[in-house]
Amino acid sequence: MTVTLRSRSTLPLLVLLILAGACARGNRYAPPPPSEVTVSQPVEQEVTTYSELTGTTAAVASIDIRARVLGYLKSINFTPGADVKQGDLLFVIEPELYQAKVDQARADLDGKQAQYQAAEEQLQITQAIFARSAGSRADLVQKTQQRDLAKAQVAMARATLEAAQLDLSYTQIYAPISGRIDRNRVDVGNLVGSGAATLLASIMKHDPIYVYFTMSEREMLQYGDMQRQRRTAASEGERNLAYLALTADTGFPHVGQVDYTSNRVDPNTGTIELRAVFPNPDHLIVPGLFARIRLPLAREHALLVPEAAVSADQGGQYLLTADDHNVVQYRRVRLGPTVSGGMQVIESGIQKDEWVIVNGLQRARPGSTVKPTRTTLHAPEPQAPTGAAPSSS
Repeated sequence: MTVTLRSRSTLPLLVLLILAGACARGNRYAPPPPSEVTVSQPVEQEVTTYSELTGTTAAVASIDIRARVLGYLKSINFTPGADVKQGDLLFVIEPELYQAKVDQARADLDGKQAQYQAAEEQLQITQAIFARSAGSRADLVQKTQQRDLAKAQVAMARATLEAAQLDLSYTQIYAPISGRIDRNRVDVGNLVGSGAATLLASIMKHDPIYVYFTMSEREMLQYGDMQRQRRTAASEGERNLAYLALTADTGFPHVGQVDYTSNRVDPNTGTIELRAVFPNPDHLIVPGLFARIRLPLAREHALLVPEAAVSADQGGQYLLTADDHNVVQYRRVRLGPTVSGGMQVIESGIQKDEWVIVNGLQRARPGSTVKPTRTTLHAPEPQAPTGAAPSSS
């Protein structure tokens, strides 16, 4: 009886020990599998670095038409806002008074020339008499003086005639350049030129057209370094291209060249003034418009990664890479410009043979192990602003 009772009391204990061992084996920690990420090596491609600046359009030539003589405006010979050609008659100021002055000056000149001719003949007679020792030297000197005075009066009368003819020519005002003329500022019948040169109208030449813009001191110095290193988009001795976009434009459809750079930096603004010239055959671009200018600065090979692969923290921008053991590495990088296709230029911080995590960043932590799937990035198609020859961008 005793043996039987001990056997029965031992059985539940064995069952409990077996169950406890099973539970212990079931609660043992099993690490999760590595996170799946997509990795790719950077794309190496020639890239053009651009700088975008702002400015205003301006006419290549602008001339105010003013009345240079006093008189009543007799006629207006153009349509306000129309294109005029150089030499077109624009205004007529009453010419009658100035024509009379020309006639008067011409008559006075004729009289002075007659006096000079008479004085010259009298001098010749006196010289002949004096040569025969029949006349006095005083007569010779007097006749010579009269001849010279008559000659000077002829020159004065001729100058008066030329001035009168010049005033007469000012009564007809012609276009000094070809361009677009604005409205007439004075109507027919008004007195002009009284006390000042009255503004009558203005002409602006729109084709080609200028755009004035400014570049910061820092960008100017950086561009100078690029020139010394022969990294600029424009070859030595060539003008740099410029691309223009107006407020309503998509992209940069207008292509021109930089033709002027100021010789000084404005100390008040820390900027230097530049100018680009653009063809404007349709006269669609008028002076005074707000303009955006895109300048190609440097053209060189660079490493590109998708913008989505770039992260940022308090220290700046960084990339995550997977090493040969699939361990995530933290790479601090310096960014360049963003180019077409959502690609980001990486100036420093990674090598072209490293595997950058481009997808699954939220599952990757520096120092953790991942399960990478390798893919190949495709270089973006080279694009240039509309209207320009294609180049890497």
